[in-house]
Amino acid sequence: MSKIIAMWSGPRNLSTAMMRSFGNRTDCVAMDEPFYAACLRETGQDHPMRDEIIAHHETDTDKIVEACLATGAASIIYQKHMMHHMVDGFPLEWVGQVTNVFLIRDPARVLASYSAKWDNLSLRDVGYKEQRALYNRLSGEGPPPPVVDAADIRANPSGVLTKLCEAIDIPFQEAMLSWEPGQRPEDGVWGAHWYDAIWKSTGFAPPDDRPIPTLNPALQTIYDAVIEDYEFMKRQCLRP
Repeated sequence: MSKIIAMWSGPRNLSTAMMRSFGNRTDCVAMDEPFYAACLRETGQDHPMRDEIIAHHETDTDKIVEACLATGAASIIYQKHMMHHMVDGFPLEWVGQVTNVFLIRDPARVLASYSAKWDNLSLRDVGYKEQRALYNRLSGEGPPPPVVDAADIRANPSGVLTKLCEAIDIPFQEAMLSWEPGQRPEDGVWGAHWYDAIWKSTGFAPPDDRPIPTLNPALQTIYDAVIEDYEFMKRQCLRP
């Protein structure tokens, strides 16, 4: 039976690079944001490529959950999930049946990166409060799930990924550290808007040594609302 890994992230968190990393394993297949189309249909949000996303991807949440719990020929199924796609009322009971991991990133860098691609951000769009709530829920039901920070991965991909693989009881593979550039079959249709950098990449980017971005007042308000949630999750992070 396949091991199902659900990686819970926010936007612009190194999440697609992590999907590439796991998808490049010899024993793994990847799923890209299975609840995205359902989220757009339910909320009416006017995201880039909204109509194409809804047309090309499943929007029935019961069928999405069924797909998320389905096993296959691969030993590992890696799922890239965005916390902000889990709209109130969407099913979450199924997460107790999979191996959950959390991916975080400094909210100042997230907000600066996300707003460069889409300028209509809200507090919920960055998913920090939802991440913390799900982490606390899972920690109350069993062992706390692993947490990794994008900055730590970029600083030491081999060390952090080795530690993560150990935490979720799978062997580390060197193949996780690099991949061929270009589009992959698992990429959602939204890749045409969001994945220009990852399609050119061949591995994790080096550490981001640029100064912390200065945010405009609207983004600063979001930052102030989520920084404590990020810092809480940061304290739970795996260390290589």
